[in-house]
Amino acid sequence: MSRSQSYNEFLQNNQPARHSVTLLRFAAVFFVAFTLLQWAYQALNDTASYRFFIEMLTVRPSAAFISLIAPGDGVIAQAHRLVWQSGRLSVLNGCDGAEAMALLIAAFIAIAGSFRMRLTGVVIGVLMIYGLNQGRIVALYFAARHDKALFELIHGLAGPLVIIALACLFFAWWIGRDGPEAPV
Repeated sequence: MSRSQSYNEFLQNNQPARHSVTLLRFAAVFFVAFTLLQWAYQALNDTASYRFFIEMLTVRPSAAFISLIAPGDGVIAQAHRLVWQSGRLSVLNGCDGAEAMALLIAAFIAIAGSFRMRLTGVVIGVLMIYGLNQGRIVALYFAARHDKALFELIHGLAGPLVIIALACLFFAWWIGRDGPEAPV
């Protein structure tokens, strides 16, 4: 036999003002964290760290993956560019997935939860975004070679939108996997 909930228990369990404050706190911390991450990333522009991230961690793996798929295309990594006999594709600030990574990291900074849960979410999420962005760069290469209109669609809209949407879905799944109440 279950007992009915008292009015005080009902009020305690359904506090919209508390949820609003929690949501505002999340939004404020998220905004500050994202702004600081973006500022730090922009400060790295044209430094050895930035070039390492673009050239070694983004362009070279993309060139290697393209060479596995289409070895006859002769794609090589040359600084921040993918180069082949009849063209090249520059990978610059904004093409590296850093903004999506910053969005995800800021969300995990803003969310309530254990440090371990948040750190694990960040690591897995950033690796997921990195892999998705590598796939996007490979798709951009093939689109640049075969269909300029498709290149523009992948570059300017579909690629970034898919990566950000999947990052948001990952975040929602990660924080909600212990139950329906997300610890915001």
